[in-house]
Amino acid sequence: MKNDFAPQKGLSQPQIEALVDAALCEATLDEKVTMMSGHGFFETFQGDERLWGASPYRAGGGIERLGVPALWFTDGPRGVARGQSTCFPCTMARGASFDTGLEQRIGEAMAIEIRAQGCNLSGAVCVNLLRHPAWGRAQETYGEDPVHLGEMGAALGVGLQAHNVIATVKHFAVNSIENSRFKVDVIVGERALHEVYLPHFKRILDAGVMSVMSAYNKLNGEYCGQNRHLLTDILRGEWGFTGFVHSDWVKGVHALYGASAGLDIENPEPLVWGAKLKDAVESGHVEPQVIDQAGRRILNTLYQFACAEDPLAEYPLSVVASPAHVALAREAAEASMVLLENNGVLPLDPARLGRVALLGRLAMVANTGDNGSSRVRAPHVATPFEGLSQRLGADRLVTADESDLAAARAAVAQADVAIVIAGLTYIEEGEYIPGDINLGQGDGESEAASAKRARGGDRTDLGLPAAQIALIEAAAQSGKPVIVVIVAGSAILVEGWREQASAILQSFYSGMEGGHALAKILLGDTSPSARLPFTVARDDRHYPPFDKDADRIEYDLWHGYPKFLKEQLAARYPFGHGLSYTSFATRALKVRRQGDTLHLSASVTNSGDRPGAHVVMAYAETPARAVERWPRKLVAFEKLHLQPGETRMLAMTVPLERLRYREAGQWHLEPGEYQMLIAEHAEDQQPLSVSIRL
Repeated sequence: MKNDFAPQKGLSQPQIEALVDAALCEATLDEKVTMMSGHGFFETFQGDERLWGASPYRAGGGIERLGVPALWFTDGPRGVARGQSTCFPCTMARGASFDTGLEQRIGEAMAIEIRAQGCNLSGAVCVNLLRHPAWGRAQETYGEDPVHLGEMGAALGVGLQAHNVIATVKHFAVNSIENSRFKVDVIVGERALHEVYLPHFKRILDAGVMSVMSAYNKLNGEYCGQNRHLLTDILRGEWGFTGFVHSDWVKGVHALYGASAGLDIENPEPLVWGAKLKDAVESGHVEPQVIDQAGRRILNTLYQFACAEDPLAEYPLSVVASPAHVALAREAAEASMVLLENNGVLPLDPARLGRVALLGRLAMVANTGDNGSSRVRAPHVATPFEGLSQRLGADRLVTADESDLAAARAAVAQADVAIVIAGLTYIEEGEYIPGDINLGQGDGESEAASAKRARGGDRTDLGLPAAQIALIEAAAQSGKPVIVVIVAGSAILVEGWREQASAILQSFYSGMEGGHALAKILLGDTSPSARLPFTVARDDRHYPPFDKDADRIEYDLWHGYPKFLKEQLAARYPFGHGLSYTSFATRALKVRRQGDTLHLSASVTNSGDRPGAHVVMAYAETPARAVERWPRKLVAFEKLHLQPGETRMLAMTVPLERLRYREAGQWHLEPGEYQMLIAEHAEDQQPLSVSIRL
């Protein structure tokens, strides 16, 4: 007779632990080891005609004989990589919003669509630090700063888990090169590892996220998926993490000792573990308690979510890409577009506007990001042409692209203003899979051919394609205003053409409603409020070294805005830069300490004549006598929505751990005078400042 260990709603944590203990006592060694791998991926992937995410993937757990549930995985982070789900702006775009409340609502919407499509584990929380804008998967993370990454990632994770979807944070850790991710050995010292590359992961796990996906790369000589120092000493020992760790898909673990090192699940199939792991236990090479420990972590987490009451009574398929979620995607797109430059041409006045020359091939293309594991197949995608056509009427648009500059000049001659949509697609940047990685392609198209056709990998050029620059120059020859809209996952260098533009707006990959959101921004229905989550250089040599084919690379404390500040390099657009159609004034900054927390307060006023949102950024300048520190460090941020003339009091908290430095395995708070700043961006030379002695 089958024993039923199926989860029951309403069980307490002690009851869950007792049920898990009983299930593990009843399970055979073979069943326990089977829980430590995914199953059926290759067969499912081939059956779905190699369409990633078409079906849920069994990613560990599950004992059918006992009624024990399994993990069913779906990817992100633009939405749910299943069916025809809501496609939100890419993560980097949402990072530019600096809006944690919005990001939590997006997480909840994703979770509702995940539940409706039969999954319970989401890979949407990607927070690898952007060290260099050439990284091909930059679009999947939030930016270059660890505090910003941690707050945004925590918001998404909390939103996902609100509907009892287990969120997994990835890729743990120091993953920021795409082409060589399966082999590169990242050498990182203790300070850089703990102060720069790990704090955001800890912040997200402290917020309650219960799963971790390990990275492909090596860390200090050992693959992350079998790195005991990373997965056991730090994650479990120092941080106290009690959830489970699973590998990335294929080549995520290379040895049986990965189980003893702290990896709980090999995905997507038992390519290394499986029968070999069982044999290792039976021969005494792996202790049985390693298997029981992994099973307990997996099942405690599974049952914790499966036994919790759901916020909604049901999760029907009708919620997928529902009107409310589509509206949320549009709101996110509006909140994510960064106005980089504006000589007064924006916003455009529809009542006084005649014809508009809409230029560039990308104006007509559904371009929501790369075609890798983060791809979301939305039921519709509003292009820039569709968004402006709906808002202005198609008869007021004259179109041309970079393939015919004469036609582009003729289009501008008929118009009052030119809007050039320029940037990248999945061809130039995105997830890259080498040809020797088998994803179950069988006798169909080789994965090498597929990668060449559909996945761009790391970028080789940080500027716009030459043909698009020629298009901008052709439009500018008319003497009419030229607005350039940049579509890309991270920084695009603008030197050489920026002076020919009257305004520059970075829209990123703005999701299924991006075209409509773009029209609202350009025509003044919405004031831009986003800020750059990375630094745009004047010269690509100002960034750290980057080798997409590296076998070994060293990461230190310096990248992004701290590197620019240290080396006194003026960015073209600093971290945190972003313009608005209205203006804001901040005053009366105060700081006080209460225990291990600093409390900042200030008043913020919308001093302009339009409604708008304002990102308030708090930085710290430390004494920096004991060790070299970042010259300026983001420690908190908040986004406020204000009506014209409205003033609100702002309150932000700064945990003192954000001011500490790491040395010899310990955290230290240097005594002395600290400057707390409210700055427009990382290079702001006239910030509000208040000092406090710690």
